[in-house]
Amino acid sequence: MNILEQIIADKRLEIAEQKKLRPLEDLRAEVSGIGNRPDFIKALRATPMGLIAEVKRRSPSAGLIRDPFDPEAIAKDYESHGACAVSCLMDNKYFGGGAEDFSSVRNATGLPMLYKEFVIDPWQIAHAKVMGASAVLLIVGALPDEELVSFIEEAQALDLRSLVEVHNGEEMQRAIDAGADCIGINNRNLKTFVTTLETTFELTAMAPPECTLVSESGIKTPEDVVQLKAAGAHAVLVGESLLRKTSPGDAAKRLMHLV
Repeated sequence: MNILEQIIADKRLEIAEQKKLRPLEDLRAEVSGIGNRPDFIKALRATPMGLIAEVKRRSPSAGLIRDPFDPEAIAKDYESHGACAVSCLMDNKYFGGGAEDFSSVRNATGLPMLYKEFVIDPWQIAHAKVMGASAVLLIVGALPDEELVSFIEEAQALDLRSLVEVHNGEEMQRAIDAGADCIGINNRNLKTFVTTLETTFELTAMAPPECTLVSESGIKTPEDVVQLKAAGAHAVLVGESLLRKTSPGDAAKRLMHLV
């Protein structure tokens, strides 16, 4: 069992417990009172190269990334230095995130937020809406085709965007076939944890012209961003390399200064 499979197995147990505490019907009843947040894709497309800046305490591959960790201060720092959107981790067991961090970030910034989670149940999509997200992450490698299509439609019905994440050509084709209009190309192989920007360079050619492409993982220098833009990416999602700096916001500004 690779790390993604292990995380998904644990996530199914976690969400089963969450649904007992807060049934899907209750969440859906709350949705009607939630106003729409800023459009995620429009925000990414409003600049020559969009930046989704990530709020993340730790990861299985990197271990502890930032300590002390202040989600609110990080979010404000990102916004004041030009980030287009903020990604916030929802998984606690492996990434140290959760609803408390998400709420802290939501209260600190007016930017569109990505509900960065291993989504395996419609409950999480409704929860994302109630929490104030503008978009949800859907990982192709974690979902069969029928669920992928269904979850994209479920998100659309709630006026949420879907960032559909792929890792290889087969997953890229599945995302396209499912109707994804915003695809995240993860440069990290979740089975080996090897990271290479070549993944983005290879997969951008497959995307439909109207699709918004986001390159994720392993982006460390302004030159990386320039190369990814030239390859066809419209935005980057960056966390670790920013969060290791004293000011993540200043690091974000410097990362994007060539585009």
